Amino acid sequence: MQPIRHFLLALQFFSRIPVTGRLAAWAGWSPAMQHASVAHLPGVGWLVGAWGAAWLLAAGWLLAPSPWMPLVAAVLSTIATLWMTGGLHEDGLADVADGLGGFVPPERALEIMKDSRLGAYGAMALVMALLAKLSLVALLVDIHVQWAALLLCSIHVLSRMAPLALMQCLPYVGQAAHSKALHAAGRPLAARGLVAAILWCLPALAPRDFLISLRTPLDVGHPVD
Repeated sequence: MQPIRHFLLALQFFSRIPVTGRLAAWAGWSPAMQHASVAHLPGVGWLVGAWGAAWLLAAGWLLAPSPWMPLVAAVLSTIATLWMTGGLHEDGLADVADGLGGFVPPERALEIMKDSRLGAYGAMALVMALLAKLSLVALLVDIHVQWAALLLCSIHVLSRMAPLALMQCLPYVGQAAHSKALHAAGRPLAARGLVAAILWCLPALAPRDFLISLRTPLDVGHPVD
């Protein structure tokens, strides 16, 4: 049952999905368990991705005749995933942009990253990242809404493997006295954790056929003589 407890801790830490009451008491907590739970970050991505894909498909079904459907679907899906994660990853992106954008000494950069206020570099990074995401998701929806939903779900899973790879390759440089993620990301994952993360990611490789199809001319549905 330990992997299930670790997964529940990952839900508590990386999403707004409620894990409270008796379920939270059963899952328990310790620094070691918090660290082990990070291996299930791609598993959290399956739930977040499925939630976003559901909104994408719902918008595609309700607004199919409208030329605005791809953009509206992309916006609704993005709002849904932001709500489920509490903007955790976007907040981290803004902090990194603020800390590294000004070319300040490392100690000062770490202080800026811990500051909850949003700076110019963070605002620019957020705006451009969200615009890029909306544009690309809308483009995929315009090509094929069902494949776009599947691909979006897979991307939410695979993208969450990236921080785990960084944990394995780079030392933790946060200020330990003020860090909220020290227990989770303070040291590399054990081999068992890496295996769990990889197993979560394997099914997300299924949409590769769609990516291959984007490299060939698409049948847009026009009648052929």
